[in-house]
Amino acid sequence: MTRQVPDLPEALVRKHLQEVLDTCRETNARPSVLMLARRLNLTNTTFRRRYPEIATEIADHRASSTTTRSDPTKHDKLVARNAKLRRRNRELTAQLVLAAAQVQHLALRNERLQEALEAASNITSINTRRESGGGRGRS
Repeated sequence: MTRQVPDLPEALVRKHLQEVLDTCRETNARPSVLMLARRLNLTNTTFRRRYPEIATEIADHRASSTTTRSDPTKHDKLVARNAKLRRRNRELTAQLVLAAAQVQHLALRNERLQEALEAASNITSINTRRESGGGRGRS
């Protein structure tokens, strides 16, 4: 049993054709009759039988689309920009890790130098005396 498919006005089919062609241009894909037929809920054969001139146009677009792809599409530009941003993000992450390690190294070096300075000048911390002194002042 075959299903009855209503005839679609050619203007509607051409409108969908233009949308398919625009989408294909943006995504750098090749248009196909099957793509348009599915969009209209038709089988490939039914579409070719009812709209042979539109099927021929799609074939012409399909043949010419391979030769006119010299400039990058919007989609290609976005993919390239995302790749560039990912690379830059990885570089910045590596630089951040290196900077954190350098800050850590400088903090440890500063602490060692401070201890060496205090030992060389015989400085006694006031806080140490109060804690261990325990006698004078307050009772």
